[in-house]
Amino acid sequence: MEELNDGQGGVAAVRQPEFMRIGLDKLEGFHSDLLDLEDTLKDIEKIGGPEAAKKAQRLVKQLRTFEPNITMIGQIKAGKTSLVNAMAGRPDLLPADVNPWTSVITSLHLNTPLPPDAPRASFQFFDQNEWDHLVENGGRIGELSSRAGADEEMKKVREQIAHMYEKTRERLGRKFELLLGQRHNYAELDDDLVQRYVCMGDDFDDVSVAEQQGRFADITKSADLYFDASFLPMPLCIRDTPGVNDTFMMREQITIKALRDSRICVVVLSAHQALTSMDMGLIRLISNVKSREVIIFVNRIDELSDPASQIGEIRASILQTLKDNNGPEHAEVLFGSAYWANLALGGDLTEIVEDSADALFNYAESVVGDSVTDMDTTELVWQLSGLPHLYDALAERIAEGAGAERLLSVRKSAQNHVGGLRASSSLVSMRLSGNDVQSMEPDVLKSHLDAISHKHMSALEAGLQVVFDKFGRRIDQSNKRFLDRAVDNLITHLEKKGENEIWQYSPDGLRILLRTGYQVMKKDFTATCMNALAASAEDLTVLYGEAFGVDAEGFQVTPPEAPQIPPPVSLGQTIALDLQTSWWKGWWQRRKGYRSFASEFYALIEAETAPIIQDLKERQLNEIRDNALKEMSDFLAEQRGILTDIAEKSQIGLDDLEGLFGITAQKERDELFDIIFEELAIEDDVSPHEEITSGGAAA
Repeated sequence: MEELNDGQGGVAAVRQPEFMRIGLDKLEGFHSDLLDLEDTLKDIEKIGGPEAAKKAQRLVKQLRTFEPNITMIGQIKAGKTSLVNAMAGRPDLLPADVNPWTSVITSLHLNTPLPPDAPRASFQFFDQNEWDHLVENGGRIGELSSRAGADEEMKKVREQIAHMYEKTRERLGRKFELLLGQRHNYAELDDDLVQRYVCMGDDFDDVSVAEQQGRFADITKSADLYFDASFLPMPLCIRDTPGVNDTFMMREQITIKALRDSRICVVVLSAHQALTSMDMGLIRLISNVKSREVIIFVNRIDELSDPASQIGEIRASILQTLKDNNGPEHAEVLFGSAYWANLALGGDLTEIVEDSADALFNYAESVVGDSVTDMDTTELVWQLSGLPHLYDALAERIAEGAGAERLLSVRKSAQNHVGGLRASSSLVSMRLSGNDVQSMEPDVLKSHLDAISHKHMSALEAGLQVVFDKFGRRIDQSNKRFLDRAVDNLITHLEKKGENEIWQYSPDGLRILLRTGYQVMKKDFTATCMNALAASAEDLTVLYGEAFGVDAEGFQVTPPEAPQIPPPVSLGQTIALDLQTSWWKGWWQRRKGYRSFASEFYALIEAETAPIIQDLKERQLNEIRDNALKEMSDFLAEQRGILTDIAEKSQIGLDDLEGLFGITAQKERDELFDIIFEELAIEDDVSPHEEITSGGAAA
């Protein structure tokens, strides 16, 4: 692999080996479909006139800027960052040995189109409120400790915070608080820059302040890095998240946000650890993502003594653990080695450690045997690393999920646009042929459009409110029933067994109830949106006929799809009942009379579940509502533009029409629009809202 220097000390481009294209066939196929649609849009741009060209260009931009997001989560020391580096084709990009304190989420934007003056690296710091929450309260873990009366745990948290606070002051000086909330942008990117913000170093004695590795890592919240990736046919974003089991649970909150913004989640496990009940934080998070969109990658098989025989046992163990702990059923489990992948990318296999070489030979004999004779050694190692299988799984999900939805959305919008152009073209043809065309006056047309807009925006908003009110009542009732049962269960336990025997009460039942309620809300939401959008399309179709009396063959306004809603990943947030039960002993041992403190315990648990309930009812629903109303508003605005354009053509004088189009040219336009309309035809069996049911994951 060859790095191309940009002449300024940074790395401008990397030429990745051809074998990195293995496993990308489905992504190549999707990209080919995307380019075909883009060509059709360019045809519209050429023959549709200036306004049509602007619309076509906007749709082309939607295709070119489509950037599927993949969020990587996993155990600490599972080799997740090394895997991300291999996926990007840059073995030494991100520091794989970060200090456990760091909470940076790093987004690698591969092939993302950027304006010439856009930064190639952008680093966002925590704001003052987030920092104060950590320092003053100890973050989420401090809140739990304080609320549960876990004095010993709270003391440890305070000591760790004080240590981190002093180290941060030492690195950044006494005015480091002034950096909070800032964003640092850079036009060029190099290794030193990345490590200054993402890596954590402790030995600063021999380097200048400007060169200190990890100097800003304590306060860096997110990093966005932009690269070219020659092996990928299209843009892709890979998000490397910190491990979820950190001291202050800051990482858990960061990972939850990353999962909200991504459709696909890759869970990286270590072959040595696989997945145990100790990884409940991971299981809780992925349980709230649709099973189809979860991929489990078991890394570090290079460290197994006999990977060929051990992989089957590890797979069975993982699937059993998921089943026992209400994780996603039928999750796809892949195996591989980021170490092998990065060796292949480096091109020098002589550096492989002896034990890993033994494991590689063992695995190669089992997987490929003597069947591979024309494969280069580095390509074979790349195949055995599991990266091609991972990319194949990702490509399939992109092509069938978010990619299919983007193509359908653009195709529908283009179909509506061409339908309007055909109607306009028919009107022009009739006038050029000497026919008298009666069209609606512009003011009257505007009045009709205003009425349709008001009617359907109001109807959608009212329909959504009904759906959300029903959802709010349901989850409030579920939460109350759970709290009542938890308190009764604790008191019964204390009265029968006393406070010295461990009490356990899992909140998974509450999560399942809330998840089910969310799924019902999702179905109601989708139905409400699709009905409202279809009704508005029907009214617009009628208005076309009334406004111009032009019947373009097969013309009908096509409504857009209802927007997708994000998974309820906040349900995976750790609450006090998820933690070790020894935390609770100190709480109830300081109280006398079990029944007397029932209300206190109720309030304690309610304070833990309230943020989850509030997040679902407020932040999540507000986001969903805004997306739905925007979809309707954009659709109505698009149709207003098309109808207004037709109305303007109906007012142009006959001489001007002949000058613009001409009789012969107009006939050619009519024929071309018919051809384009057929190219944009949407198959009846295309349905991006069809659920792929693969087991027990939520929406």
